[in-house]
Amino acid sequence: MGSAALEILGLVLCLVGWLGLILACGLPMWQVTAFLDHNIVTAQTTWKGLWMSCVVQSTGHMQCKVYDSVLALSAEVQAARALTVGAVLLALVALFVTLTGAQCTTCVAPGPTKARVALTGGALYALCGLLALVPLCWFANIVVREFYDPTVPVSQKHELGAALYIGWAASALLMCGGGLVCCGAWVCACRPEFSYPVKYSAAPRRPAASGDYDKKNYV
Repeated sequence: MGSAALEILGLVLCLVGWLGLILACGLPMWQVTAFLDHNIVTAQTTWKGLWMSCVVQSTGHMQCKVYDSVLALSAEVQAARALTVGAVLLALVALFVTLTGAQCTTCVAPGPTKARVALTGGALYALCGLLALVPLCWFANIVVREFYDPTVPVSQKHELGAALYIGWAASALLMCGGGLVCCGAWVCACRPEFSYPVKYSAAPRRPAASGDYDKKNYV
């Protein structure tokens, strides 16, 4: 029962991390305008994401524009798109694999094969977390490097956006959840007494046509 609880807890963490990764991928807040001037009142704030850029006026009006050309984007944006979308799709595959091998489902008969399937699903989730970390850390490195570069104009300096922090939290949840799923599957494979109990009910005796129970039920 303990290994099944680990798998369920790990799967819940992975699902939350997967949703967070989707949110981070869609939010246009990977880079935000850095306020370095002494003037407190600013006319507008610029947000930049993987799919669009937004301008927020001081009046509260926001206008967003989707990037027109994919080839005109920088190399880091194109790579971040591919890696983030790939991580999201891989997490979907990991979800089906984990549900197939989970002890709380009956898709696969209990045994070493079922534990190996769950172990594969947990490893895929951990791989998703690592894959999502690559574009997040890449973007953060570019933002920090340009922020401290004296040759970059002040108007073009940016700070880390909220989407990066959401993505980092999602990656941590995916790796932690995948590790818990792997631990639950490993415990189930090595210590079957800690696995989810499977109960089988006896088939009911069928009465014969004459109303008496068939004799073969007593053999």
